[in-house]
Amino acid sequence: MDTPLLSLLEARGVLDPLDREFAEFLQGLAGETPHLGLAAALASRVLGQGDVCLELPRFAGLPLLPGPEGADYRAPAVNVWREALRRAPVVGEPGEFQPLILDGEDRLYLYRYWCYEDSLARQLRARAEDPPTVDPDLLREGLARLFPEPGPNRQKLAAAVAACNRLAIISGGPGTGKTTTLARVLALLLAQQPDLRIRLAAPTGKAAARMQEAVQASKRRLAGQVDEAVLTAIPEEAATLHRLLGVSGDGLRFRHGPDNLLSLDLLAVDEASMVDLALLSRTVAALPAGARLLLLGDRDQLSSVEAGAVLGELCRDAGGFSRTASKRLQTLTGEDVPVAGKPSALMDQVTLLERSYRFEAAGGIGQLASLIRASDGAGLAALLRDPPGGIRWLEPPPGAAMEALLGEALDRLSPYLQTVRGAACADEVFESFGRFQLLCPQRSGEWGVENLNRRLEERVRLRLAAGSREWYPGRAVMVTRNDYTLRLFNGDIGIVLPDPGESGQLRACFRQSDGGIRAVALSRLPPVEPVFAMTVHKSQGSEFDEVLLVLPAEDSPVLSRELLYTAVTRARERLSLWGSPALLGRAVTRSGQRASGLRARLAALA
Repeated sequence: MDTPLLSLLEARGVLDPLDREFAEFLQGLAGETPHLGLAAALASRVLGQGDVCLELPRFAGLPLLPGPEGADYRAPAVNVWREALRRAPVVGEPGEFQPLILDGEDRLYLYRYWCYEDSLARQLRARAEDPPTVDPDLLREGLARLFPEPGPNRQKLAAAVAACNRLAIISGGPGTGKTTTLARVLALLLAQQPDLRIRLAAPTGKAAARMQEAVQASKRRLAGQVDEAVLTAIPEEAATLHRLLGVSGDGLRFRHGPDNLLSLDLLAVDEASMVDLALLSRTVAALPAGARLLLLGDRDQLSSVEAGAVLGELCRDAGGFSRTASKRLQTLTGEDVPVAGKPSALMDQVTLLERSYRFEAAGGIGQLASLIRASDGAGLAALLRDPPGGIRWLEPPPGAAMEALLGEALDRLSPYLQTVRGAACADEVFESFGRFQLLCPQRSGEWGVENLNRRLEERVRLRLAAGSREWYPGRAVMVTRNDYTLRLFNGDIGIVLPDPGESGQLRACFRQSDGGIRAVALSRLPPVEPVFAMTVHKSQGSEFDEVLLVLPAEDSPVLSRELLYTAVTRARERLSLWGSPALLGRAVTRSGQRASGLRARLAALA
């Protein structure tokens, strides 16, 4: 039995109590089975760290504890581990009903997550292999009219791919025109099928609001280029995926699923990199068989908070098309369409947008993002020795680093605090708050969000003459737990302001997806925390005129290429980097790639 080892690993912080309890429960069911408890505990642990499964070869033979003590506690060799698990009565093969599933590539899954991955792979593959019927002449005319810019025009190619497939994926960085392309795709498809039922969705309320704003702006630009009836039929409302699926009050059940399908012909999901495996699997399972699915996002961003990195997995082999698809797309668009050097399961469904219309590739933020994406540590160091416009490198002064950082952040927050003191309307306050954001990779520690928020808020209170009150005009907070009754969700940002209609009573104001402001009584709020500093994870789906990224004093596994890229690309105009150049150089070469079998499963279904 592995119980003593599991207790030791829990005591040393390698496992959480839940991991140990899960493993001991399975050991109790299986009886005396060597190495089962360790495998079950690690399978639970890596799930909490974002991996979908435990890859036995990745852990086999490695020390389980840091330092010299680790030499005495190692994971078994992969062949020993595999054979022990195959003999365990609680471990099954793919397709069997057992708590743990071990596939032929030594990936160990919790049963539920094997089902999510298998179901998603089958659903995506079925859509990829069932192209819809389109009128090629009508599509060709529409593409020429809506994308008149001379080539190469990747947006035009992406629109053609989306029109010709039931499954389409458009990946690109900030400002590459994903939602602009979406609006034109919808116009093309409505010209083909005027009664097309379309729904727009995103993983969070903040992302849904941004999607809605972007589609509305794109529709205004399309005026005069498409029939008024087509323009009117393009929806403007975007829902969260949870709301779309009809989440229950306790957040545990969905109204829509395989037995109660969504009523739609096309679902477009923005910020798809933030969607975890479980949620996307359940979303796709709720789609009618003939419905189209269009995923938009940035494959280079951080993955979802929960397990899985689905968009990254689907886009990893992108860049070219099969010869058949390339020929068809070239005929429709007049573009040069690259042919894939190596076949992949979804090669004809994925288009990469590479040109940013927000910041030039030669500009500071564009250059920095490109170097991070390429893991070019040397190029990054050279760039920061002589930063281009829009980029500042701030090295912490010895002995007074924290005070210097807090002073820098308060300087950047001063315009917001002045707006609050001026008793501006809620719209102006939200506009001002959105111009600057302090971002941190970590929650805990001296340079983490929790400590920086605490210390920043002390100074903000002084600037706003708020004394020691918990609630005061200008306090910015983030919701940390979904409240489906109030329609407030994890990550929503509220600002405390006086309510003119209630004799100045303080309320927490939240910006709605339609641009309006909703005031909520402070006593009714779900759990919230200050948000003068924000984790990079929580910043996904947001943009700010200026970002100050604070790196911790010591290296950490959370510092990765994807995290840096996500943080850098939250800035529209200016970016300040605070920390050690050496730490930044190490982080840019570290990938946050997650363990998953989705790509292999898609290929196996061919």
